[in-house]
Amino acid sequence: MAAVAANVAAAAEDREPQREVPGLESQRRQIENGESGRERPLRAGESWFLVEQHWYKQWEVYVQGGDQDSGTFPGRINNADLFEDQVNWRLKKGLVEGEDYVLLPAAAWHYLVAWYGLEHGQPPIERKVVELPSVQKVEVYPVELLLVRHSDMDTPHTAQFSHTDSVELVLRTAREQFLVSPQEETRLWIKNAEGSFERLCNTRVTLLDAALKTGQVVIMETRNKDGTWPSAQPQAASTALEEEEALQGQPGICGLTNLGNTCFMNSALQCLSNVPQLTEYFLKNRYLEELNFCNPLGMKGEIAEAYADLVKQAWSGHHRSIVPHVFKTKVGHFASQFLGYQQHDSQELLSFLLDGLHEDLNRVKKKEYVELCDAAGRPDQEVAQEAWQNHKRRNDSVIVDTFHGLFKSTLVCPDCGNVSVTFDPFCYLSVPLPVSHKRVMEVFFVSMDPRRKPEQHRLVVPKKGKISDLCVALAKHTGMSPERMMVADVFSHRFYKIYQLEESLSSILDRDDIFIYEVSGRSAIGENSREDVVLPIYLRERTPARDYNNSYYGLMLFGHPLLVSVPRDRLSWDALYHILLYRLSRYVTRPSSDDEDDGDEKADMEDKDNIPKPGHVAGGSSQDSGPEQAGPSSGVAGGSRAPVDNSPGPSHWPQRARRKHLFTLQTVNSNGTSDRSTFNEDTHGVSFSSQPYIAIDWEPEMKKRYYDEVEAEGYVKHDCVGYVLKKAPVRLQECIELFTTVETLEKENPWYCPTCKQHQLATKKLDLWMLPETLIIHLKRFSYTKFSREKLDTLVEFPIRDLDFSEFVIKPQNESAPELYKYDLIAVSNHYGGLRDGHYTTFACNKDSGQWHYFDDNSVSPVTENQIESKAAYVLFYQRQDVARRLQPQPGLADPPASPACGSPPNSEFMDVN
Repeated sequence: MAAVAANVAAAAEDREPQREVPGLESQRRQIENGESGRERPLRAGESWFLVEQHWYKQWEVYVQGGDQDSGTFPGRINNADLFEDQVNWRLKKGLVEGEDYVLLPAAAWHYLVAWYGLEHGQPPIERKVVELPSVQKVEVYPVELLLVRHSDMDTPHTAQFSHTDSVELVLRTAREQFLVSPQEETRLWIKNAEGSFERLCNTRVTLLDAALKTGQVVIMETRNKDGTWPSAQPQAASTALEEEEALQGQPGICGLTNLGNTCFMNSALQCLSNVPQLTEYFLKNRYLEELNFCNPLGMKGEIAEAYADLVKQAWSGHHRSIVPHVFKTKVGHFASQFLGYQQHDSQELLSFLLDGLHEDLNRVKKKEYVELCDAAGRPDQEVAQEAWQNHKRRNDSVIVDTFHGLFKSTLVCPDCGNVSVTFDPFCYLSVPLPVSHKRVMEVFFVSMDPRRKPEQHRLVVPKKGKISDLCVALAKHTGMSPERMMVADVFSHRFYKIYQLEESLSSILDRDDIFIYEVSGRSAIGENSREDVVLPIYLRERTPARDYNNSYYGLMLFGHPLLVSVPRDRLSWDALYHILLYRLSRYVTRPSSDDEDDGDEKADMEDKDNIPKPGHVAGGSSQDSGPEQAGPSSGVAGGSRAPVDNSPGPSHWPQRARRKHLFTLQTVNSNGTSDRSTFNEDTHGVSFSSQPYIAIDWEPEMKKRYYDEVEAEGYVKHDCVGYVLKKAPVRLQECIELFTTVETLEKENPWYCPTCKQHQLATKKLDLWMLPETLIIHLKRFSYTKFSREKLDTLVEFPIRDLDFSEFVIKPQNESAPELYKYDLIAVSNHYGGLRDGHYTTFACNKDSGQWHYFDDNSVSPVTENQIESKAAYVLFYQRQDVARRLQPQPGLADPPASPACGSPPNSEFMDVN
């Protein structure tokens, strides 16, 4: 505005009045009334001029008198009383319309200047009509801003702007004032009254919307050569900044510092940074014109700006690595799931980032409502074109241009046969891996023969099999009948669960410790048949320091529990003691005759009278068998397969009698804790919901003397442990075929059939209709079910060049342009490790050199193409060949340059794990 005023002043200051001046009445009509007169309404954006009130009143007297030769002639227009001084021509403060000045439209002002002239040296006082909320007014006092450079805050430049001027005009004025070259990137900050600084992000808003006021300091900063901003650099980093700017390396070959479990973010960023057309879009500042600050679905442009800063730094060639702290903070601010420093999925971060960039750069400022239409029998071409146009009416950005394609989705109702066809956009393909129907499980087999150590087995079972399948698989290794096996999950020295044959294997996790025990088989129930009771046995050690009247608080579980078959007709404490002593004989030493405590002999004889006969327990033979008869050959065969409900309750159990032996026996609950009030013989009506549990309680001295802990923990590995279920590699094309096969919807996600008027488990088929310039393929390596989580480490063979999609795209194809369906690999996000811990890295092809590099956080090294394919490949980035030729039109650069053979392949065994 100041420049305009100066130009008008230069043109008018020496202008003489016209000799042919209209009559006084004609002058009055032209100035007061009509289209050019001061009485006409204001129009936003037009210019009006201030005229000093005294001069104008004198002119009115003159024209109303009707005498051109009168002494009331006003002379030249003189606005001297409106200015503070005659040097800067700054307008006085507090001037009031109608008292100090009148306002004239531009035409009336020019008439007066032509008729009467303007005092020499005085500038015209031109002001704009601004449209404020609910009112239009002439802006007599514009906004005066103090413009300074970030590098020189002490030398301000004063400039005047209208409230309706855009912040972009302020930026242009500052660039002109400080002689900034067109190649340099700048941005503005304002200094608030309290001394804080605030970014002026949206330069398309007016000064009124930005709440800029007269006297405010506006700071312009220029981006450094290394892509950073001066305001983002601490004062102490100036020396390091000079060193960084002095470094000149290959643009794009820049690592990202791991801030703590942020390798997933680094991997996604490196992949995206090596998409050529997207990176060029940011490097050439085309994003600045498309930043969408008003999109309610976006992030106010902050994600796009933060990503642009990263790209500019990485591709400046002045950094070996950068710290993405600001970007991480922005991501956590807009997506709370990424707050903190937990491990996350690179594909999930990539999905959020693509969506955030799209909304921040969406060219559609106001999204219109678009009704989705079914095909209704129309040709696919017509429906697909309509769907894509509807998508573009609401979504139009560089992300859509680069990454969005179109699916054809076909749903068929199983009842009425109604077919629904829709076309839906996609940003990436999440393709399943062919899943093996087999599963490898590791178990420990515990034989009834005490001389045999537990055996570790690796068994191949059906993924959707049952516990009985696990027993059958073990039977093939041991020759033992599956009927003589019981399966249990052992956790913390106790049985977490004892499984039934019909239970599903899916309830067993890979991390569970599964023990399979040999028990006595079940014979046919006949007149002379007998059953065995299967007793869970725990091992406990009494802790002397916490022995409170033999209560369970002073007993600690140790070792591995057992499942022991006991003949029902031998359910006495004495017989059970000898059976257990036999089962523990591999690691429990029997006391010699010299070790017996003779002082207890009399007490033992007295106690014998208190031992009930076995016949009192469950009938049958009353003959008591010795320890030598308690082995597998003693007739302890033929009994129950699983605990039975009619096992003797506590009121039928004989009381313990012997105290002289190595250990004592105690009935306990499933947790291994004693609760003698529950097992009181005087309590009637108490029954077990399952079989009783027995604890073998050791005194510390006896355990130390007779219990061999090393031998007890010993086990052997069966030959099958070395067996590895070989997973044949699969081709990427197989995964895509699997993606496009017909599937039936799950119960949790039914489809509402408009014909049947109810939800149906319809069949669904996805087909590829239109593919994007850059195709992202996500390999679904992580599988989650109700009972299990696993990572599939299947090797997927994917081509580096010429991935042909012509057989998968069902849209009628242009046979003269086969490159529209062929893709070349440009980046790979890798995941090493398992579900609980892992590490993400990246392979990427540099768009300038064509050389492949391996990005491992802040480390970058060149690699050859034959190192890229591995079991760690997780997300693949492919670029369509016609796009590569468009970006590199020069002859000889159409084909990707051959990668030099350098570097050694990264070894997954030496990968750092977060």
